[in-house]
Amino acid sequence: MIKAPGEKMLTKDFDYHLPAELIAQEPALERSRSRLMLVHRATGAISHYHANDLPSLLQKGDQMVLNDTRVIPARLFGKKTKTGGKVEVLFIEESEKNTWQAFLHSSGRPKVGDSFLLAGDKVEARLISISERGRVMLELHCTGDFLKILANEGLPPLPPYIKRLRIDGAASACSRQRQLDLKRYQTVYARVPGAVAAPTAGLHLSNKLLNTLAKAGIERTEVTLHVGPGTFIPVRCEKVEDHKMESERLFIPGPSARKINKAIAEKRRIVAVGTTTVRTLESAVSAEGKITAGNDRTEIFIYPPFHFQIVGALLTNFHLPCSTLLMMVSAFAGRDLILRAYETAIREKYRFYSYGDCMLII
Repeated sequence: MIKAPGEKMLTKDFDYHLPAELIAQEPALERSRSRLMLVHRATGAISHYHANDLPSLLQKGDQMVLNDTRVIPARLFGKKTKTGGKVEVLFIEESEKNTWQAFLHSSGRPKVGDSFLLAGDKVEARLISISERGRVMLELHCTGDFLKILANEGLPPLPPYIKRLRIDGAASACSRQRQLDLKRYQTVYARVPGAVAAPTAGLHLSNKLLNTLAKAGIERTEVTLHVGPGTFIPVRCEKVEDHKMESERLFIPGPSARKINKAIAEKRRIVAVGTTTVRTLESAVSAEGKITAGNDRTEIFIYPPFHFQIVGALLTNFHLPCSTLLMMVSAFAGRDLILRAYETAIREKYRFYSYGDCMLII
């Protein structure tokens, strides 16, 4: 269905039915063996490959841009100091020294002033404020470095549609499942800690595949966008434009900006690996159509119609119905084509969402 000029997009326009058995619960045995759907925007053609076919599907001279954020194992379990009631905390971002934004789930309604013992009593957290969308602010007192405690005790912040047995406390630290998720819910090039969700399109790229891409003349550079929990927040507004994105931190190094701008000047294609890379690049474009280096934050919301200034091709996973990610992909390739591609993926039993298969849109 094509909207008339000026007609508002509705959230329900991006809905589709997905059988539950197609939601991937585990990663592919090998990163680059996941399936890949190739979608041609110009012709509407759809064809089927695997991620390790990327060197033959891209062009010599293409500039791939990756998001090198690193997922922190941000979920800790514990108990209320006074009552011993169970608590679960998902740490989002450090606002200032030893003060973190977080999501808090507890037995009973939490109140400002409550305190909690986490990670086998290694962390004491005091609730200092409660804000909208379920966020809280916690003041931390630790025996040791907090990020090291997270690395040793925390669970990967998997999205809620990936089901895991709930294990409270430090007993989970040595579990085989935890070790698998710590490794595979992370790109092989992850470098800068700070994300609470993986840039999942990059999960399909192994070191071997990256080397093969380089040998094929496909260049690579990195930017950083620390993916926040907003990526999982559903669009509840009837009209798409009424949805507000959460702010996320981004950083574009000077050398990366220069490589991208050189490719643009030479009219070479910019291939974004993941929607987070798209948001980073399209947030940082100057009035002259060049990428600006530096630290910033972005709340950019990309939905149809949107004029893409930088990105010429996109590698992405299959996204949730009515999600901002599906809206972005629809803006890039057209809603009708994307929904037809999703129908094809369901019929061909592709695996969906974070640990699922991928799509290359050219």
